[in-house]
Amino acid sequence: MNKVDALLTQIAQRILRIETLESRRRDSLDFHDVSVWELRDALEAAYNAGIEQGRKTKGAGKSAS
Repeated sequence: MNKVDALLTQIAQRILRIETLESRRRDSLDFHDVSVWELRDALEAAYNAGIEQGRKTKGAGKSAS
């Protein structure tokens, strides 16, 4: 599992209470009822994680003068 998959899985588990993002080939396991506020919170967490990663990447690219 790469970093992005791990992060998205963590968000799904923490906010949406979804155990895994892997397909389990059963409707009862692969489809979930999610409230709009939980979906918003999950999207916001993913957005913020992307912002934070961008800051780290940008900071790592700077050279000392």
